[in-house]
Amino acid sequence: MLSSIKTNEFAGSKSKELAMMYFRVAIILFGAQLLMGLIAAIQFLVPGFLFELFDFSVARMVHINALVVWMLYAMIGSVYFMLPDETGVETVGVGLGKLAFWVLTAAVTVVVLVYIFIQVGAGTEASIWFINEGREYIEAPRWADIGIVVVVLIFYWNVFASYMKGRQTGIMTVMVADLLALAGLYLTGMFFTDNISMDQFWWWWVIHLWVEATWEVFVGTLAAYALIKIIGAKREIVEMWLWIEVLMLFGSGILGLGHHYFWIGTPEYWWEIGALFSALEPVPLVAMFVHVLYDWGKEQGIAKAEGKQGAVMNNGPAMAWIVTNAFGNFLGAGIWGFFHTLPQVNIYTHGTQFTAAHGHLAFFGAYATILIGMMYMGIQGAYGVERLKATFKSKMGIFLITFGVVGMTVALTIAGYEQVLVERAELGGGWNAFFTAQELPWYVQAQTWRAIMGVTTFVGFVYLVLDLLTIGKTAKAAQAA
Repeated sequence: MLSSIKTNEFAGSKSKELAMMYFRVAIILFGAQLLMGLIAAIQFLVPGFLFELFDFSVARMVHINALVVWMLYAMIGSVYFMLPDETGVETVGVGLGKLAFWVLTAAVTVVVLVYIFIQVGAGTEASIWFINEGREYIEAPRWADIGIVVVVLIFYWNVFASYMKGRQTGIMTVMVADLLALAGLYLTGMFFTDNISMDQFWWWWVIHLWVEATWEVFVGTLAAYALIKIIGAKREIVEMWLWIEVLMLFGSGILGLGHHYFWIGTPEYWWEIGALFSALEPVPLVAMFVHVLYDWGKEQGIAKAEGKQGAVMNNGPAMAWIVTNAFGNFLGAGIWGFFHTLPQVNIYTHGTQFTAAHGHLAFFGAYATILIGMMYMGIQGAYGVERLKATFKSKMGIFLITFGVVGMTVALTIAGYEQVLVERAELGGGWNAFFTAQELPWYVQAQTWRAIMGVTTFVGFVYLVLDLLTIGKTAKAAQAA
């Protein structure tokens, strides 16, 4: 991971060197996200922990924003890594892209420091511009908002110009269209209206359509590319499912937005629309993966029967993370998302720990897994290794992180179930009911297990980092021997 960008095996590809720079910052922000999550988990159990020094509201805010930003870094890095392979040309304007990287990194550093050191204060026009915009999940001050748009426009120019200059594969066609939607939808969160329903209406366009439409299509393109590179999957199969995914995810992602509109004064027809279509989002990604593996296994069997060797999996750790992605996406985004967003259920689960359970498993299963897999592909390329085999640290990393996140999800689901039974159904959802529910043994025990599983996840992250730092050098030495 820390192999010098000047001594890698990218054959002078500045685009892939830039990708590794993005991956390095992403893994640092990933660690910051987990650390902030641990602090917040402890504060659930011990509310006085770091009180007036590092409050829960700030720990939670940095936890969530670090999650979004590290994933955006890894997503941009993944595109810069795959772009030369897919287009057949070096990325256009990569020097400008490198400048944008440093600008973005400086801006993120300043924003995080401001979050940490200026925790309370008046909500004025100046604070909106320079400290915190105050809108949940997209708290970045307005100057940073504008900077992010500029950086993304530079990134999009790099991708689009390279796409027009080189090969125009199905994967890159979907990617170019998706990135335009991803950049455009961010703009809907950059204006304010004092009508709370209208403000929430546009706010969800960023929070939902980013994550449940454009990001889902994005990871589909990464999975398609990775399966071709790792096991030699047939391009026509992955691209066929990618186009199906575009149809289903843009449709289900947009109409599925309705499951956020139940309680903000919008018409009741959103109940049925949102409930139905939000369930369809993860289906095509799992279908693509299963179809590719079936086809690959069938070809392996034919080759073996003929006494030949079929396509060999050339990156074990990356493949393991992609397998986790396919089924983690289905469980986290699909199953956990669906069973608490039906309006008949959501009237009780809205605002409980059910939402947190879904969020933890969905972000991990749908996005973190595929992005970590892309990092391993970057390591393989940087060290010029033909086959990257899983090490003990690789296996411990994926096992402990996955076990920890699933454990947190189960614990938060139990906490949410207790809230639904006591706070909502029995006590009517009032202010006193909220505090009563949080003091009962089920809830406290569930939050205790959430903290324990958070520590487990962090230990897995340490194994992951150690593996990323060493696996390339070890594999290269073994290959040379």
